[in-house]
Amino acid sequence: MVRTIVGLLAISVAFAAGGAGAQNGYPEKAVRIVAPFPPGSVADTSARIVSQKFSEMWGKPAIVENIPGASGSIAAARVARSAPDGYTLLFSGDAAMTTNVSLYSKLAYDPVRDFAPIMNFIETPNILVIHPSVPAKSLKELVALANARPGQLTYASAGSGTSQHLAGELFKSMAKVDIVHVPYKGLLAAMPDILTGQVAMAFGNVFFTLPQVRAGKLRGLAVTSLKRASSVRELPTIAESGFPGFEAVAWFGLLAPVGTPPSILGKLHRESVRVIALPDVRSKFEDSGAEIVGSSPAEFAARIKSEIVKKGRLVRASGARVD
Repeated sequence: MVRTIVGLLAISVAFAAGGAGAQNGYPEKAVRIVAPFPPGSVADTSARIVSQKFSEMWGKPAIVENIPGASGSIAAARVARSAPDGYTLLFSGDAAMTTNVSLYSKLAYDPVRDFAPIMNFIETPNILVIHPSVPAKSLKELVALANARPGQLTYASAGSGTSQHLAGELFKSMAKVDIVHVPYKGLLAAMPDILTGQVAMAFGNVFFTLPQVRAGKLRGLAVTSLKRASSVRELPTIAESGFPGFEAVAWFGLLAPVGTPPSILGKLHRESVRVIALPDVRSKFEDSGAEIVGSSPAEFAARIKSEIVKKGRLVRASGARVD
């Protein structure tokens, strides 16, 4: 951890070197941080953890504004059109920056052209959970059941284009099963139907599903990360359960509209490095089941570009489309 923080601080100093000048007083007023999902969602909770620390550091309010819809695309488009002055930022999930490029026939923004990445704060695995009424105790048994009942098993997601939706499409493709996607406006909205068995299964964010698994209300079968999740090491990965290479995680990070002055971007990254190093912040993220990333702007930009390609292939192969 020490090496990581020292490295990020060094990058931050270099990142800010060219831009002192007129932006030294930033922020001089409230900063709006747009969260593209409903209140209570992982994106919202994560954004509020970060915004609270920004407010404390700056002595100016960092206000989270929830703008849900279209897997983050509505929020992303609004921030992309905002003034590039550092006073409107986006705390985005992965869908708006990667999957939606291929999932939607037209976007009102370009994730690469219209945004300046600041930091990828965290990533979270999903847990494949099933209602206890579903007669399967393992991933192998679930695949057998799905093959015996083609088109009958349903899976919930936090919305089209989210990592949960993509996990389901990847599972359908790799396991060659016919299961039906049921999108919701966030996993919180889906939870009542998951808990009552109205939908058979879900690829649910660990933040929401792990407590239900621990309480015995849902049965956890596997996690969607390549490595076992630190928050639930007893569950195998889907990759190690017969589907090598399976990975579908969600991530959340901070971005600004392109054209934001380098000095402001540099300060935002430096402050993000300070935030991610705080013990109480790390504890809150880890308690929610998140894996801390803390990337540099260049690393975050590279991840976005590579995942646009990777997820584009999956979306096209699955035939998934939202118009």
